Amino acid sequence: MMLFKIPIIGQLETVARHVLDWFHGTLHLPWAWAIVATTIVVRMLLVPLTVKQIHSMQSLQRHAPQMKEIQKKYKGDKAKQNEELMKFYRENNINPAASCLPMLFQLPVFIALYYSLKTFSREPAAKHPGSLSFLHFIPSIAAHTTTHWGGYVLLVVYVASQMMSTLYMSATADKTQRILFMFMPLVFVFVIARFPAGLVLYWVTTNLWTVGQGLITRRLMPKTPPPDLFKRTSRTPPKDDGSDGNGAKPAAPETPKAETPRPAGPPRKVRRKKGAARRR
Repeated sequence: MMLFKIPIIGQLETVARHVLDWFHGTLHLPWAWAIVATTIVVRMLLVPLTVKQIHSMQSLQRHAPQMKEIQKKYKGDKAKQNEELMKFYRENNINPAASCLPMLFQLPVFIALYYSLKTFSREPAAKHPGSLSFLHFIPSIAAHTTTHWGGYVLLVVYVASQMMSTLYMSATADKTQRILFMFMPLVFVFVIARFPAGLVLYWVTTNLWTVGQGLITRRLMPKTPPPDLFKRTSRTPPKDDGSDGNGAKPAAPETPKAETPRPAGPPRKVRRKKGAARRR
């Protein structure tokens, strides 16, 4: 599978090759472990974006009930629904695109490694004697993943790590989307199998980093408060149960108390004063 090579891709390939040469020539790491080290450096540089991604996920979790109410209210008008959701995002400083930034910035590294490994495959084997293997079960990281049985093992590790990383990164998605994301690696594995084994190694390493990052952030992430404690905004539609904007129901009007009827009895006798009787 060849990608259309434009000048900027050639520059990215040059940078990736210099980084790999430094790990291999200066630190004397095999080429496979140089790819692993490069992946770790890239993920460390992406830590600030990863922090924004985690904060974005937390914010989406906190406001998920309010967004569902907006989606329910404008269920029949998708344009109005999107408009109200965008206004809701602005009012609450939510950036849904922040969760995609680490993946977006890894794409140039992925392309640069792809072309670097294609260069390895065109170079004579005598230039890299025995240094293209990985853990003694993958003969060459520059060859297609399925050219050796070790590549199939690497593909199984890729699918498992991709599913685990998707499990942590799709925490804010609904159940249907999470199931779809979980099964996507089974579809993409047929495409990944045509890539060089070193590229799959890079993706496995970044997936394992994501899993470790998810385990750490789940321990450090504060628990999401219950929905009834959420502060509503002007964009949140009112509930149908008659409650006000903050979830409190109006007090029921007091019914006037009925007067207790007096028991029936004989008529009362009125006594007149003697002086009044004599004046008459």
